[in-house]
Amino acid sequence: MMTHMNELVIDQAVSYSTYRKTLNDLVESGKTTGPNQEEWLVDYTRLNVQRMNRWDKTWTVPEELEQQLLNIETPMIWLTITEGWCGDAAQVVPIVEKLAAVNPLIQHRLILRDENLDIMDQFLTNGTRSIPKIILMREEDLSVVGTWGPRPTSAQKLLDELKQNGTLPKEELYNQLHAWYAKNKGMEVAEEFMEEVRCQM
Repeated sequence: MMTHMNELVIDQAVSYSTYRKTLNDLVESGKTTGPNQEEWLVDYTRLNVQRMNRWDKTWTVPEELEQQLLNIETPMIWLTITEGWCGDAAQVVPIVEKLAAVNPLIQHRLILRDENLDIMDQFLTNGTRSIPKIILMREEDLSVVGTWGPRPTSAQKLLDELKQNGTLPKEELYNQLHAWYAKNKGMEVAEEFMEEVRCQM
């Protein structure tokens, strides 16, 4: 894992609002992010935009976590590696954005995985390019102090169990995963991510 992020990467990273606008524009044009423009990926992106809209409108940072975020006194950059077609990213990234927005010392920036494979390959999960992956850095020297992703422990456990079953079609497998996210209401994403943040405070 790299210890310091390249300044150029941060300069090219975008805000959440810019990322969302890009996705909206792509979906309107029948496209998605990344080199693969197959129809099913565009359909996933369309669904993900709806999921993100829902989180943007309905999710609020719990008071206890808000206080912890306000206690952060070191300027931080949270860099999220993502893609528009990624279902987990749609469930996680809006929550990370809301957490970051609590404290003006925290910047949340986003880059696309397939445009930054050299970065992605420094932050693999069990040897795979799983996203979203959030990289926590100190702003002053871009030193990497922690990472989190691609999904909460309970969601990963559910996915592992469903895959072991081996009989479910991929579509049903992901339907069950997204049902878990909806039922959990963002709590495990927020709590587990904040656990990683607290370790760096």
